[in-house]
Amino acid sequence: MFSHIHPDNYDAQLSNKQQNMAKLFSDFDLPLADLYPSVPLNYRQRAEFRVWHDGDDLYYIMFDSKTKQKFRVDDFPVASEIINKAMKALLIAIKDHRELRFKLFQVDFLSTLSGELLISMLYHKPLEENWKIEAEKLKVQLSIIAPVDIIGRAKKQKIIVDKDYVMEYLQVGSKTYIYQQVENSFTQPNAGVNEKMLLWAQQTTLDAGGDLIELYCGNGNFSIALAENFDRVLGTEISKTSVRSAQINISENGIDNIDIVRMSSEEFSQAMNGERKFRRLEGFDLTAYNYDTVLVDPPRAGLDIDSVELVRRFKKIIYISCNPETLKDNLALLIETHQIDKFALFDQFPYTDHVETGVILTRK
Repeated sequence: MFSHIHPDNYDAQLSNKQQNMAKLFSDFDLPLADLYPSVPLNYRQRAEFRVWHDGDDLYYIMFDSKTKQKFRVDDFPVASEIINKAMKALLIAIKDHRELRFKLFQVDFLSTLSGELLISMLYHKPLEENWKIEAEKLKVQLSIIAPVDIIGRAKKQKIIVDKDYVMEYLQVGSKTYIYQQVENSFTQPNAGVNEKMLLWAQQTTLDAGGDLIELYCGNGNFSIALAENFDRVLGTEISKTSVRSAQINISENGIDNIDIVRMSSEEFSQAMNGERKFRRLEGFDLTAYNYDTVLVDPPRAGLDIDSVELVRRFKKIIYISCNPETLKDNLALLIETHQIDKFALFDQFPYTDHVETGVILTRK
């Protein structure tokens, strides 16, 4: 199943992506794209597997995205070395252990470049106190691989042994940034390419000045790395969990010019326009910000029409996209008011059709 995933294929698949992107955006007057490759193997810091029980045996399975057929997974070459070691060690540890094995249907792994590991075990049964006792023993057993924490999940249950997050350390240029990454919250899966994305965004805003507004800021991934280039940063994020992580990450990195508010881009637009008042904005004076630069990293659906109108108010737009098709649609509207200065391809997902892109636009 993974025959196409091999270092010998990497350059060819990346070249093919470049050609596809050039074709997709051929109607635009794009500058020469900056290209940021991935390491060819062990680049993913996240992986999720279903667990298949076959008599006494059990193993991981995944589903082919096209045929929907299940296939057995003993090794996962795109995942980090820590995840590959833990995959095998976990199955060996629980194979003859009814309390940990029975009704287990999925295992999620989250690892870091800094060497931490979080394992989530999902069950079709209520988890009793005895499960936690045995999970604590499993944690000790697996700690020979990496500092590990375990989460048990069942219907309306979440048992944590001993924490539900990892701390990632990303090297961006000469600086190291610390990020709390919480289970079930979005983080960039390819940490090495994420470092390159952050450096690119830093370098392209080096002399920007003014204030930065970031929509969809998540755990502060971009805000924290870019804060040094701006007077003030205001991030908006709808997820409570991500907002809490962002606050922790701001503190961990000793940054004092970032504020995070929990609201959607639509709500932020309404607040900017004075159309609605939000209790969450008490103490914030949105009229005091210089709306010079905006950064958006939207979901695959891209920016809705109201968000496009919102970002067009800014002098500079930094658009990080995980879906070139919706980016193309958004750019068709944005170039009415802005010109494209920089374009970058980040190979977050080698050996797939997915391409992460970065675009810098400035007002005409």
